[in-house]
Amino acid sequence: MTSKNLICFNLSIFFFLFLIFFSLTFSSFSQDFKFKKIGESFSHPWGIAVYSDNEVLITERGGNLFKVNLQNGSKLKIRNLPKVFNVRQGGLLDVLVDQKSESKKTIYICYSSKISDRSSTSLLVGELMDNELIKKKVLFRANNVSDSGVHFGCRLAILGNEIFMSIGDRGNRYEAQDSKSHAGSVIRLNKINGSSESLNSINSWSPELYSKGHRNPQGMAVNTKTNEIWINEHGPKGGDEINVLKVGKNYGWPIVTYGEEYWGGKIGQGITSLEGFEDPIWYWVPSIAPSGMTFYDKKMFPEFNGHLLVSSLKFKSLYLVELINDKPFRERVLFKNRFGRVRDIEQLSDGSILIISDEKKGELYRIYR
Repeated sequence: MTSKNLICFNLSIFFFLFLIFFSLTFSSFSQDFKFKKIGESFSHPWGIAVYSDNEVLITERGGNLFKVNLQNGSKLKIRNLPKVFNVRQGGLLDVLVDQKSESKKTIYICYSSKISDRSSTSLLVGELMDNELIKKKVLFRANNVSDSGVHFGCRLAILGNEIFMSIGDRGNRYEAQDSKSHAGSVIRLNKINGSSESLNSINSWSPELYSKGHRNPQGMAVNTKTNEIWINEHGPKGGDEINVLKVGKNYGWPIVTYGEEYWGGKIGQGITSLEGFEDPIWYWVPSIAPSGMTFYDKKMFPEFNGHLLVSSLKFKSLYLVELINDKPFRERVLFKNRFGRVRDIEQLSDGSILIISDEKKGELYRIYR
């Protein structure tokens, strides 16, 4: 065999092995997903929370909350809810169930509350009795009151005895750098009484301010391996981010960003990294419009285990952000254009995945195998 033929033979073997590897990797990743639509449509559903093995709570941005039976799709409308500022992106947004509450399950609702003809991002706590929210109390109301209908943030997470809540800049980007404003922040409160006085602060900020410099954080999840809060947030044109939160840290918006103005051109000086500000652990250019996310830790989908699932509104899909040593290294796009604008995501104890689509006739779907 000549040297030229030997080279061609070796290249053929390499190409053949590459095809086998690629085929095995692809088939193991995309095998036998099943999908089920549960119950009737919702009007712009925004938040989903697991209530029990067979029930979830789902908010509608217009101001409704439903308890949904996952077996038969029936839904129970909950009464005695707060009045909401349902303008553009505002309304009844995230819902969270504290599974570790000692008596009846405690329910947290993040919403845009009416203040005259303006609104504030607010947090309500209560309990469910039959189809009514009882013992309800406003735990927190952001001080950046605005007549804007955008960038409320409003995603929730619990870690230990504390509840975390994201607040957007309400369209006023410079307020995200104002240490006296709740705009563009993640706040931390005692989950029982809403206090923050006993929480240590490492700077001159108000003690409830956990982090600043955010634009519009609409995804939040607890990394139980590291006891860290991760958030995702909307950039402008490009520059969506995933950030790992650290107390007292500033995440840069609008001084530091990978995005640009919607009409083109750099924001500020076009800086993407600067000393004194935290860099994102992952970012997207172009934007995917991320929202709900969860760390998958079940067995039904072993290819997802230990990684992060992020919903995408813009590309109507899920993103699997794969992690090594709790750091993202690669992403994959799942189920593109199958469900509509994916707003939020949850996992059930059996490992199946629930998503809701934020549409005029939005749906609840279960993904399983």
